[in-house]
Amino acid sequence: MKRILLTLVLLAFAATAFAAQPKTYQVTGPILESKGDIIVVQNKDGEKWEIAIDKETKSKGDLKPGAKVTIQYQMKAKSVEVK
Repeated sequence: MKRILLTLVLLAFAATAFAAQPKTYQVTGPILESKGDIIVVQNKDGEKWEIAIDKETKSKGDLKPGAKVTIQYQMKAKSVEVK
């Protein structure tokens, strides 16, 4: 009985942890600019994307202009206004 209860509790925590994560997207292209906490990347359609980075952003390699990168990102609301 205790084993079943423990299993149910663990499944409940695991389900909420996975359900709360937003979808992950990616963009690939050359770095046009890298300044402080922003990277500007040109996507395959020629659009310039400004993407913020912070201390939690994992990075491998030198983020310098011209380097080709693939950035994984999630959308996050800065504010929401209901009218």
